[in-house]
Amino acid sequence: MNALRSRPDRGDRSDRHADVPRAGGEGAARDFEFTSADFERIRALIHRRAGISLSDHKRDMAYSRLARRLRALGLDTFRDYLDELEKRNDANEWEAFTNALTTNLTAFFREAHHFPILADFVKRRTQPVSVWCSAASTGEEPYSIAMTLIESLGERAARESRVLATDLDTQVLAKADAGVYAYDQVKHLSPERLKRFFLKGTGSHAGLVKVRPELRQMIKFEQLNLTDADYGLRQTFDAIFCRNVMIYFDKPTQAQVLTRFEPLMKPDGLLFAGHSENFTYVTQAFRLRGQTVYELTRGRAAAATSTATAVKPGAKTEPLGATV
Repeated sequence: MNALRSRPDRGDRSDRHADVPRAGGEGAARDFEFTSADFERIRALIHRRAGISLSDHKRDMAYSRLARRLRALGLDTFRDYLDELEKRNDANEWEAFTNALTTNLTAFFREAHHFPILADFVKRRTQPVSVWCSAASTGEEPYSIAMTLIESLGERAARESRVLATDLDTQVLAKADAGVYAYDQVKHLSPERLKRFFLKGTGSHAGLVKVRPELRQMIKFEQLNLTDADYGLRQTFDAIFCRNVMIYFDKPTQAQVLTRFEPLMKPDGLLFAGHSENFTYVTQAFRLRGQTVYELTRGRAAAATSTATAVKPGAKTEPLGATV
């Protein structure tokens, strides 16, 4: 769909919808009409596609982000755009639509209380350990996990461990894979961590840092939709990080995701949630262990049975340790 046609010259039509106010009656005029029916349709499509429940106050956000797609494609109305999206079923445009409506706020060692818990936990686990970061965004979280493994297990044991980092948004995954960040994003880290885990840019790359290759090699980046019925993963994990993503899902979708996590976790594994997320009333498979940290409740025998049942024929068999 994004190859439909180049945008025509609007000429004096560029303000054809200039008299349409913003949702809620605030702000300046808009380029495109945006009706309640348009927004409800967008809400239905993104929920069906990615499990995301857009609340009413996200209306302005949906307009501003998707209006860029209309301009890029030379379309005049949201109705035309949504009609084309559904009719053509173009994978690239569905990806652009989904990427536009996802939020990727993250930082290195965000919600810092989780990382000492992880460090203490992995020291007591059978080596090598495996951790799944299920909402990797631009990479700060999985790199923070990998740094924690090195600091807690030592270089050799940590190198044998692996981090799977997934996200729905392919654009942020590309940035995560590159591992390049502005210095402002890492300046709060200790000098020891900066020296140990990052390379400082020079010349035209001044003001940037890049994660060291040995840190990058610990992580496998891969696109994955948490609302898919089958994740296609054969690996089981000591810990899963699913932070600040469940808040975008309704309760039934949250329950489905947690049900899919359960057979992918090793016995007594830990699930790390975001600061505003509470799974206590969503599932019986996990019990609250500490501040937004949950522990898998079932035993080793149940884990083996559940894992064997959950893995489908034809699921992905590429080892987690493979690098991109």
